[in-house]
Amino acid sequence: MRKRPAIPWAMAVQVKPITSPRPATAEGIPEDEVPDLRPEAPSFPLRLITTRSAPPRPHVAAPPSAGAGKDAEKSGAALLVPQLSPAETAAAQQQTNESLRAAEKNLEATRGKRLNAAQVDLVSKIREFIKDAREAATNADWALARSLSKKAQVLSEELVAAL
Repeated sequence: MRKRPAIPWAMAVQVKPITSPRPATAEGIPEDEVPDLRPEAPSFPLRLITTRSAPPRPHVAAPPSAGAGKDAEKSGAALLVPQLSPAETAAAQQQTNESLRAAEKNLEATRGKRLNAAQVDLVSKIREFIKDAREAATNADWALARSLSKKAQVLSEELVAAL
């Protein structure tokens, strides 16, 4: 419940506060009644801490030229190739060949069609995967060849679906 005011609202404007007559000088006021009004500045650390919205970027050395990297790979020590059983090797060969055929068939379906920039980039990636898969196959790295050919196949299927 709300309590009703002691005076009517219309008369409230005419009411003025009653003040006791006091001297306005600081000498007449006791020390304990005078507030300390001197402002105090907060102490700041000597160094401001800056916050980052993202972690700093790593510093990466410039990649070697395209020709130098391939020469270094060929002249380097023997490549580490996972050892597959004869059955696994045969299965990997078959899967590699099937994936390469499917990827090349899908690329043939895009010939003569107008492609946007993203699709042209996708075609170049597919061709690179096919080339790398064939190179891995010539090196008898069937696990890598299977993986690369599968990537080429999946990307080519996405490309054909987008046309």
